[in-house]
Amino acid sequence: MSAFRSAVITFPGSNCDRDMADALEKISGAAPFRVWHGDAALPDRLDFIALPGGFSYGDYLRSGAMAARSPIMQAVIEAAGRGVPVLGVCNGFQVLTESGLLPGALMRNAGIRFVCREVALTVENNQSLFTSGYSAGQRITIPVAHHDGNYFADDATLDRLEGEGRVAFRYAEPVNGSARNIAGVLNAAGNVLGMMPHPERMIEAAHGGTDGRALFESAVRGLISA
Repeated sequence: MSAFRSAVITFPGSNCDRDMADALEKISGAAPFRVWHGDAALPDRLDFIALPGGFSYGDYLRSGAMAARSPIMQAVIEAAGRGVPVLGVCNGFQVLTESGLLPGALMRNAGIRFVCREVALTVENNQSLFTSGYSAGQRITIPVAHHDGNYFADDATLDRLEGEGRVAFRYAEPVNGSARNIAGVLNAAGNVLGMMPHPERMIEAAHGGTDGRALFESAVRGLISA
């Protein structure tokens, strides 16, 4: 069995790339490649790509807008088109929407306040590569830390996401003003997930809980057995 090959992309201002890399290594047993935003190509034969949280380019213009135009993102977009799983967390979610890999946009939080706390989520779709380790409707606790996490899309897009089962996670109660309390969405093919909460911060009991662990275990198990 070949080693699990993953990559974590680092942008100027990323601050959760080490957390993401540690989570992937702990769950898969193989250290991910660390890829700089200015690189033009990804390592060969990747099984998984992660865009971590942080404040790429200082959230200048719009959060994720400049990072989405980094040289490496063309390679990420092409990899996603080939079916390589891509996970974007917090700022990574913002980059995914800004690059067109996911619909919608992340706006300033309702109340214009930074939100940093643990929040309750419900698992809306447990049939994806990322969520198969959870039960449908399961309530989990995951930390958030964002200022621009207010998910917005027009009603037609929201209805399509709901109808196609592409809402992966929903806030159990209002957190940041997100439309329909959406906390995470999938692309149409199911291989791209963007979410604002940080599952990589909840993989060990010493971190305060393990509710994020099943996301990484789901992906690693599904890809190794594929």
